[in-house]
Formats: sequence, C-alpha cells, structure tokens
Amino acid sequence: MSASDKTPRLPGQLPVRTIPGSYGWPVWGPFVDRLDYFWFEGADTFFRKRMDKNKSSVFRTNIPPAFPFFTSINPNIIAVLDVKSFSHLFDMELVEKKDVLAGDYMPSTSLTGDIRTCIYLDTTEPRHAQLKNYILDILKRSRRTWIPSLTANLDTMWNSIDSDISKSKSGDTAFDVPLKKFLFSFLARALTGADSSKSPEISEKGYSWLERWLLIQLVPTIKLGLCQPFEEIFLHSFVYPSFLVTGGYDKVAEFVKKEGSEVLNRGTTEFGLSAQDSLHNLMYVLGFNAFGGLLAFLPTILKILGNDKTGLQEKLAKEVRDTCKADSLSFDSVTQLDLVNSFVFEALRLNPPVPLQFARARKDFTLSSHDSGFEVKKGEVLCGYQPLVMRDGNVFDEPEKFVADRFTKDKGTELLSYVFWSNGSQTGSPSADNKQCPAKDYVPVTAALFVAHLFQRYDSITLDSSGSKITALEKAKHA
Repeated sequence: MSASDKTPRLPGQLPVRTIPGSYGWPVWGPFVDRLDYFWFEGADTFFRKRMDKNKSSVFRTNIPPAFPFFTSINPNIIAVLDVKSFSHLFDMELVEKKDVLAGDYMPSTSLTGDIRTCIYLDTTEPRHAQLKNYILDILKRSRRTWIPSLTANLDTMWNSIDSDISKSKSGDTAFDVPLKKFLFSFLARALTGADSSKSPEISEKGYSWLERWLLIQLVPTIKLGLCQPFEEIFLHSFVYPSFLVTGGYDKVAEFVKKEGSEVLNRGTTEFGLSAQDSLHNLMYVLGFNAFGGLLAFLPTILKILGNDKTGLQEKLAKEVRDTCKADSLSFDSVTQLDLVNSFVFEALRLNPPVPLQFARARKDFTLSSHDSGFEVKKGEVLCGYQPLVMRDGNVFDEPEKFVADRFTKDKGTELLSYVFWSNGSQTGSPSADNKQCPAKDYVPVTAALFVAHLFQRYDSITLDSSGSKITALEKAKHA
C-alpha cells in the first residue's frame, strides 16, 4: 500500500483518504468521459461504474460539457454520491454557488436580458439577498390565487384530454401539450398575476417559447435520446446562439411586463431592484424554476400512477375522497393526505427534477462520506448525482424500490431531512442566507394537489409503457 492510500485516523474523526479517481489525459480524458456520459453508458451507469471501480462514493471524474468547443470550461469535478458527502453542497460556509448551477458551464446572460439571475449568485453577493427576498415574497403573495388557478386550469387540461381520447381512433392520447399549456397558464396567473387568455398568441404559443428557451440553456448538459452520433456532433459540441429563442422569450417578457406590473413594481419599490432585475428574475422563476421544474416532475407522477399494478391508485383515491370535500381542495386539506404526500416525496426522492447539484469549495476543508474523510481544496467543484445519492442504503431501506408510504408516520417524517431535491434538506427553510429553492414547499404541495384533483375526477388512469400516452381514464363513480 502506497503512502497516499494510507488512512490516518484523526482523534474522533473518520480516516482521511486521498480522493480516488482520475481526470485522465488533458482533452482526451474529458472527451472520453463525455462520450460515456451521453452515449455509451448514460448518467446513471456512468456514476455507478466509477463508484464501483473506485470503491468509493467520493471520486474524481469529468462531466460534460467538454472538448472540442467548450475550451473555456473545466469539466473536472469531485463526485459526491452518498447522502453524507452530498450534504456538504448546501453548507454555505464550506462552498459557494457563484455561476455553478450546471458546474463550470453557464449559459449566456443574453438569454436573460443580460442579467445574472438570482440562481447564479452566491449568498455573499449583495444582490442575492434582495432577489431571494423578492422571490420569496412573490410566492407568499401567490398563496391566495395558487389553488383557484391550479384547479381551474387542471379542469381545462383534463377536459381537453377527455375530448382527445373520445376522438382518438386508437383510444389513447399524448398528454404533453395539454400539460404544458396548463402549467404555463396556471403559473403565469399565480406568480405574475398575468391572465394568458388575454393574449391569444401568448395563450397558444407561450409555453413553447419558454420550452425552447429552457432547452437552449440545457442542451449541452443533458441527454435528449436522439440518434447518435448526431446528438454528440450537433447538440453537445457547442452552444447555440441565443437569438434562436430570445424572440419568443421577449414576447412573453413583454406580456408579463404589461399584465404583471403589480408584481414587478414591488420589486423596485419594496426590494430596491432595477426594473430589468425585477422583470428577468420573475421570468426566470416563471420559465426555468417553476415551469421547467414542474414540467420535469409531473409527467413522472403520471407515469408512476399510470403503470402501477399494486393497487396504489385505489389507496390514494380513497384517502383523497375520505379527507377532501368533493370538488374542494385547500392547503389545509392537502396537508392531511399522508399517503399522497408520502407518494410525492418518494417520487421526488427517486426522480428529482434537477438530477445534478454543484458547488465550488469556498476554502480547503475535509469532506466526509459515511466511512472516510477527503481533503478538498479551495476552488474544486463538487457534483452530486441525486438519483444515485437518494438510493443510499445507509439511509433508506430498500433504496432502489418505490415505496409509496415510505414518508408516513414518525420514521418517515425523519427521513425527509435526507431528501435534497430542493438544493437543501426538505426540513430546511429557504432564506437569503442559503440557496435552497424558494418553492421548496410549493412544489410538493402542488404535486399533491395535482394527485388529489386527479382522484376527485377519476377512479383510475392508465398509461402506455413509455409513459407518454394516456390509454384509459375511468371517471369517478361519484362524479
């Protein structure tokens, strides 16, 4: 055993190991890792194989984007793949979050009105507190209209899907477009006060403009599942220019500027923000955080339900109907849905809307996993792949299995402290002093309301094996 592999044990501490793994040869190593990540292995296998190879949940590797055209981006990261090591990403005394939403890669600010939005600011930057408090205030005030807007737009969505199924010769229908229209209309009204129905163009195209704006920011970092090597050559090798999507983004921004003036004015008068800061941060919350996050998560909810063979739907429907009055939902009633809420958190555990979390070491420190300590140097980037972190067998029993009632009762409630989908613990509180998602509570509550509304309206839902089409909707017998 070499000297670097020895594990000196400090008094009362874990043995300290050298971080295993390698970045490989310059240029070539990151390029090979990129091909493995996107093409030959996929993200899940990529991290699992390297964890097995290094016999450690903490190791060095590379993550896209990388060579050939991302020459200014450093792909070197330290992977942290167990709950204990992953939790360091949220200790703001140890790490910083400046421009590391997607690692060392940051989309052009030309996509957001030449503004660095709150999500890219570290907590030590003066504008962070102003913007975070502004966003928290938007969410607090939206509580009055959240449920009425949600249920009204859900009724419209399901009416559209019912109609499509009745007209379909095959008896099935894709739900993606109705879902996107629902999310855009609901969130625009709840967050900005803007009624998308006032503009036929916005109502019909607004969701697709935001979707393209989202995609152009993320495409260098995500696998789209297109034909290879086409995807590697044309989608993962360079950044697409912002002018391809800013036309649609600007139209939505102008609509929000006109119809959401009350929310925007509070940003300038109560939080000391410039008009541009207020507008483009509100747009980012609407388009990236809210629309993008729920668009990534709600289809997962439908797929789990639509392919379930365990009787889960019947249990959820019974709880909803026993607890909530017919055609009536409230924040208070949904908090009483123990199984529904547990189901949502289990879905968030295994399918977090944002699978990768990053942070940069603010100083030298010792990072701890369950069994070892590792020396991290200032400036090194830490990366956690949540779908694997949340399968940590040291924390969760049967970690690979979907257990709908995992988060019920006292033990289940305690487990919520280890659920980090929101860039922080589910038992934590978003504030100006941290980077936790301001909607940490709104996302799971919205998903629970989505499920409750579904079972007020239907007895069951069935999806095809791909999870992209609804093949059957059985109306609730009491409806």
